[in-house]
Order: sequence, then structure tokens, then C-alpha cells
Amino acid sequence: MTGWTGSGSGGTTAGCLAMFPGQGSQRAGMARHLLDAHAPARRVFARADEILGLPLSRICVSGTAGELARTEITQPAIVTTSLAVWEVLRSAGYRPAAAAGHSLGEFAALVAAGVLSLESALQLVRLRGRLMGEVAREVPGAMAAVLGLAAQEVAAVCDSAQALGLGLVQVANYNEPLQTVVSGHADAVEVAGKAALAAGADQVVPLDVGAPFHCSLMSAVEEEFTEALAAHRFADPVLPVISSVTGGYVTTGEEARRLLRRQLTGPVRWVQVLRTAARHPVDAYTEIGPGRVLSGLARRTLGEVGTRSTGDPRRLAALLGGPAPRQRPEPVAS
Repeated sequence: MTGWTGSGSGGTTAGCLAMFPGQGSQRAGMARHLLDAHAPARRVFARADEILGLPLSRICVSGTAGELARTEITQPAIVTTSLAVWEVLRSAGYRPAAAAGHSLGEFAALVAAGVLSLESALQLVRLRGRLMGEVAREVPGAMAAVLGLAAQEVAAVCDSAQALGLGLVQVANYNEPLQTVVSGHADAVEVAGKAALAAGADQVVPLDVGAPFHCSLMSAVEEEFTEALAAHRFADPVLPVISSVTGGYVTTGEEARRLLRRQLTGPVRWVQVLRTAARHPVDAYTEIGPGRVLSGLARRTLGEVGTRSTGDPRRLAALLGGPAPRQRPEPVAS
């Protein structure tokens, strides 16, 4: 197994997990440092603009937070930014032992592993974002993160809230041992949150998301997305991929296709992903794309492990082993 084999400051790594972030990691200007300084990233964005017929490069450099918040834009924007970073690292000799993506990030992981083409991944995530947005417009849904309570206790309060007849609420993300996200009808999520606090949770944080992801409410769009998945080629992985649906390895392209369908309504098992990676064995964790959420989850789940992120010029330059490039100044409105 190889990890960093380029000239970066990290040296040779016995085993590295490439982690691709999901929705919620976006921020205004998240690709500026990539497009300013890295030709491989510019090529990825140019191709994405062509595939989607969208000015994605502009949106990811100078678009507003409001533009990025639209689910049908958010999803291709995060995947493209992540894959632009991947190409920068790959060109410099980065060779991970395995890859994994948190929910949406699994599409980027599958591209990195040779399962999906860039074109297929972007077309699928754009449709996925649109379909999820339709559910959000039709269903008064919500999501909330429960902090400081074990996952089995969170599942129990969801069952209790559903029994009151206020609607559906289910576990959506097993993010770390004491951080579990719930999703469903807004009233049921609120009741589950209050019950979690009464059961000893430290905090319940409502999430600013575009839809009630990873619960049965998404079954309304499952058929259309399944038809879209069937129209694209899925190759067998050339790099080990750990599924966020099962927490285990994806062995074939057909299995990857089935898991992306299940991902719509099933919970994200990120704790299990990290524990599977630790048994690989993996001894370093690189977050490839915007944000540093996954790096924090890795440390809080596995303890003192080596993590690296790439969401800004300084961190990417440190990983590549050189000084941070100078960026063009932001335009100033007159």
C-alpha cells in the first residue's frame, strides 16, 4: 500500500485514506486557491463547466453563499472541487491505500477509483441534487445533529418520537461515536431532539440543509434516480473504496451502482467507514475537497491519528511540500 509518494513534506505513507466530503462542506470562494495556482484543477473545472452547461468555475470562485446553497448547484460544486484537488494531488504523486466519501462524497471517491467517469458522476449528482430539492419543496423536512449521546440512544428517541404520530424521524448519519444526525418530518425531528436532550444529550444542532436526506422520505425519488444510475457505466474499482452505506468495501461496479441507490434513504455509516479503514491498515487520513469536517470526525472516532486537509492554499501547499501560492486579490466593488 502506498500513500504520499511525491516530494511533499509528509514523506512516504504506509497507508492513507482519501476522504471526500459531502454536502455542507461548501463555502463561498472554495475553489479560488485551486483555479489560481493549479493547472490540473483548471482542467477539471473547464470540463465540468462543459458537461453541466453551468458556470461552475465562476460559482465556486466568486459565487455567493446563496448560489451555492441551492442543492442542485451544491452537489456538483462540491464534487467538482473535490476532484480538482484530487487531480492536483494525483499529479504530484499522491497514491492512497483506499478512498471513501461521506454521502455525496462517495461519487468523487468512485471517480478517483475509476468506477465512474467525471461526466457520469456530475450528471448523476446534478440530478440527485434536483430530486432532493423537489422532496424538500414538497415535504416540511428537517435534520439535526445530536451531540453527546450514544447512537443507540438516539435511535431509541427517534422510535419514541415516531410513535407519537407526528411523522417520520430516523437516524441519517453515524458521524462519530457521540455525534448522530437525525432526519425526517420537521415536527418529528423537533420532538426527537427534545427527547434526546432529556435523555442526556449535550446539544441538538439544527442543520441548514436543503432536504431531509438519508431517510425514507427520499424514497419518493428513488425510482427516477435508479433509472438514471442504470444509464451509466460502472467499472470495477481499481482502488479500494469503502462504502458510506455499508461501512465495508465496494467490490464491483454493479455493487457501487446498487449502493448509490440505497444511499438516498439509508444512513451514512461514517464511524464504520473509519473503523474499516483503520483495519486496512490506514495510518493517515487526507480530506480531499472543501472544509475540515471529516478530519475532525476521524480524530474523534479513532483518537490521535494523522489528518491532512486541502481546503485552503496553506494546507494544500503544506501537503504538496511547497510555499502557499499568492492569490489574486478579491475584486472590490466601487
